[in-house]
Amino acid sequence: MNSIKTYINEHKNRFVDELIELLKIPSVSADSAYKNDVLQTANFVSESLKKAGCDKVEICETPGYPIVYGEKIIDKNLPTVLVYGHYDVQPADPINLWESPPFKPVVKKTEIHPEGAIFARGACDDKGQMFMHIKALEYMTSTGNLPCNVKFMIEGEEEVGSKNLSWFVPRNKEKLANDVILISDTGMIANDIPSITTGLRGLSYVEVEVTGPNRDLHSGLYGGAVANPINILTKMIASLHDENNRITIPGFYDAVEELSTLERTEMAKAPFSLENYKNALDIDDVHGEKGYTTNERNSIRPTLDVNGIWGGYTGEGAKTVIASKAFAKISMRLVPNQNWEKITTLFKNHFESIAPKSVKVNVKPHHGGQGYVTPIDTIEYQAASKAYEKSFGKTPIPQRSGGSIPIVALFEQELKSKTILMGFGLDSDAIHSPNEHFGIWNYLKGIETIPYFYQYFTELFKK
Repeated sequence: MNSIKTYINEHKNRFVDELIELLKIPSVSADSAYKNDVLQTANFVSESLKKAGCDKVEICETPGYPIVYGEKIIDKNLPTVLVYGHYDVQPADPINLWESPPFKPVVKKTEIHPEGAIFARGACDDKGQMFMHIKALEYMTSTGNLPCNVKFMIEGEEEVGSKNLSWFVPRNKEKLANDVILISDTGMIANDIPSITTGLRGLSYVEVEVTGPNRDLHSGLYGGAVANPINILTKMIASLHDENNRITIPGFYDAVEELSTLERTEMAKAPFSLENYKNALDIDDVHGEKGYTTNERNSIRPTLDVNGIWGGYTGEGAKTVIASKAFAKISMRLVPNQNWEKITTLFKNHFESIAPKSVKVNVKPHHGGQGYVTPIDTIEYQAASKAYEKSFGKTPIPQRSGGSIPIVALFEQELKSKTILMGFGLDSDAIHSPNEHFGIWNYLKGIETIPYFYQYFTELFKK
């Protein structure tokens, strides 16, 4: 593996250029207007896997967008690593807040990324991190350093809930059989503080509709006499948290795991500056559940947030109406042991129960998934830790993430495999936000680190 740095140095310009070409394709899975672009991206990934050395590559049809599958089997007696990633991206809205067009990638130097970062939608989540694995495979196959078998499963619906992945996986267990699943769709603490994500929150995502009168009404003629759905909806939403910012849905906390003082003390050892955190977000103070730190609130505690709210007239100028309907989209991040389907039902029952008789309420579940915790005493984790130690020169810190990758729990259930989350992004990379970016240093560091995981995992597996 001594040649990995040399190989990256010789090919880094091409690696960046190829990623930029991938980022130019607007593979927004949430918007059907981009269907052809999503399919074009699947073809791009397929061709990239072939060029990287996969002996078998398939674009597997599903009821939705296809899953790209690839494999390089060198010896069936050796362990197999299954790499998961996704080629779809979030919508780029609001476009006006981007400093450069979201699908015209540009490289800019920043304070955090002095070597430059690629600014584009999907740069970090997940095209850049997924593409690291393809380039790492290229290195291992072209130099004869692939120590085990590798399979790829790259989907196109992660940003809309991976509905058809849960259709695909149970139907392809033999094809996907593996000894460990490797994912890079998370981050690390800092470029000089490597970390491995050991916990993910689950997710329940719903849309609510509040209906009042059968049409929009004149606010002068009807104001004060009929319920205003927007007023009602905002009051209902406000009631979902108490004065300590705890969620008020009955039964919501029943399965929430309370971490021990020891575990919370270990978590607190991760470097964190509250002032830097506030400055980076341009806020005067933080906000959250009483009795927990900022890092605990965004990782080991459940949440409920409004992701969008609309109704009535929002165009230029004034229009004095009482809207017939009001809507909101709400996500609940869940901790391990909370069942997302049960939480969705609890939310629905509670939200309907608190509505006054003057309105009708409809709760529409969208998607969800279970939380996940990775043990740190397994050979998978040890291999990942050794890989970071080799490339960073430091032992990585185990860290629970506030994000959700619902399919991780599905993988363990269906494929009976543990997942290792080796992320190389940073919190400042603005994923899901305008001006998303991914540091070139991080991209290349991922390509450098991944082959070491293969090496150490194979060595530990043989013992």
